[in-house]
Amino acid sequence: MALLAASSNVRFNLSSPSVPPTALPRPSSVCAFGGALRLHAFKVSGGENVGGRRRRTLFVSDITSHRRRHRGTRPLLVAAAAAAEDKFGRILLSDVVVKQRRRVYFGRKWNSLDVATAGVVLAMHVLCLFAPFTFNWGAFWVAVALYVVTGLFGITLSFHRNLSHRSFKLPKWLEYFFAYCGVQALQGNPMDWVSTHRYHHQFCDSDRDPHSPIEGFWFSHMSWLFDTRSVVERCGEPNNVGDLQKQPFYRFLQRTYIAHPIALGAVLYAVGGFPYLVWGMGARIVWVYHITWLVNSACHVWGQQAWNTGDLSRNNWWVALLAFGEGWHNNHHAFEYSARHGLEWWQLDITWYTVRLLQAIGLAKDVKVPTESQKQRMSFNN
Repeated sequence: MALLAASSNVRFNLSSPSVPPTALPRPSSVCAFGGALRLHAFKVSGGENVGGRRRRTLFVSDITSHRRRHRGTRPLLVAAAAAAEDKFGRILLSDVVVKQRRRVYFGRKWNSLDVATAGVVLAMHVLCLFAPFTFNWGAFWVAVALYVVTGLFGITLSFHRNLSHRSFKLPKWLEYFFAYCGVQALQGNPMDWVSTHRYHHQFCDSDRDPHSPIEGFWFSHMSWLFDTRSVVERCGEPNNVGDLQKQPFYRFLQRTYIAHPIALGAVLYAVGGFPYLVWGMGARIVWVYHITWLVNSACHVWGQQAWNTGDLSRNNWWVALLAFGEGWHNNHHAFEYSARHGLEWWQLDITWYTVRLLQAIGLAKDVKVPTESQKQRMSFNN
């Protein structure tokens, strides 16, 4: 998935280390966004000032309309871009070219973790099918409440902004509580989730990204979850979470991860029977799954780029509405450390409002947001 350069003014960062040797994956998860600091990402960057404006960074996605936008480019590079588009095409309603399609479901050997992950995802979708036949208002509101608890507090606030990016600090008891909420989203234990997300940012939209749409929309959305060996081959073992690994609580959650959602399901069944199980587990988990996965897929395919991030990340308003502000994804990739993703007043960001509330009552400290000078450096006009 190495990115293609289509102009002589484009430069490559060749500092990326060699891909680590294949290793058996550690227990991973039904994981989500993916990322950390972009330290050695193999990407195209730079550009030159043309008429007072900085020429936009070129990516695989930019090459799609090569005949219109890259006149004068060397013929071999144009031909290569055209061949890639002709073979795999563009993702619908976008300029993102699929460079290659990875065999995930057939033509490869599945390991036990792949089978278990696919089994869990399939089971939740099957359980969700009973939702229309088991509806009652009690079960519905349980699902809504758990959507907020596991999606907002667990995934976006805890796993993503707090644990993955250290955008703010919480008292340990509250940090651990929110992390436990994330475990109930059935997207994996905190260490594996955070590791994959940090690797996503480090190798974003390169051939080492765990989930990039340049291998297809559905690959970035969910198929990558079922090929755990591929993640290890691209990124190596999850050794980028030393800050979590040294804490006994996160090691405990890694060892006992699957028991906690099972226990929640048992409680729901005991309280409200099959309808509570269907809505509180099946419908709610599938809903949170796909909202989370849309950040990986849709937010690298559809939307606008406000910042010169050197990747395919986009700001997508409708994903932001569903995902508590996570859809302002280009903002996030520009300022990974920021607790605030909706940088404009009109960019709704429920997670940020929650962080601000925690800060106001003295529970969130060292809350990070970008300065004006940092914004200027990431501007296309810089």
